Amino acid sequence: MNRILKPFVVVLAAIYFLADAIFAAIAHPLARWIGEHWVFSRLRTWIRSLRPYPSLALFAVPLIILEPVKPAAAFLAATGHVRLGLTVLVVGEILKLVLVERLFSISRDKLMSIPAFARAFGKYCLASDWLESTEAWQSVRRWSRIAQFTIRNTVAELKASSGLPIAR
Repeated sequence: MNRILKPFVVVLAAIYFLADAIFAAIAHPLARWIGEHWVFSRLRTWIRSLRPYPSLALFAVPLIILEPVKPAAAFLAATGHVRLGLTVLVVGEILKLVLVERLFSISRDKLMSIPAFARAFGKYCLASDWLESTEAWQSVRRWSRIAQFTIRNTVAELKASSGLPIAR
C-alpha cells in the first residue's frame, strides 16, 4: 500500500510547492513594499518585541486561517464556480504569502531559535530547492521570463505610441 500511495503523495506535494512558488513571485515584492511603509512601523516594533513562542503562534495564524483556501477553491471550481474558485485561490494565497513573508522576515531569528521550527524550515528549503532544480520548473521559469519580457515590451510600445511617459 505504501508503494502505491508514495508517488501520489509526492505528486501532490510537488503541486502544492509549485502553487506556493508561483504565488510567491507576486507576494515577495508586495511584502517588501508593505514592509517599507511607515504605517506598519509600530506593528513591526511590537512583533519584534515578542519572544520566540509567541512569535511562532503569530506566524501560525495566517497559515491556519488561510491554508484551507486551496481545497475551498478546488471545491468551488469543481462545483462549477470556476471564476470564484480562481479568485478565492489567488486572493487567499497572495494574502497568506504576504503575511507569512512579512512575519517571517521580522521574526526569523526568534523562529529559528526554536529547534523544531528550524528543522521543519530546513526540510522546506530542501523540498523547495529540489522543486526548483527539476526540468519542469526550469521550463516554467523560462516560459515565465519570455512572457514577462513580451508583456513589458508590448506595454512599452503601447505607451510609446500613445505618447504616455514610460515608467521603468
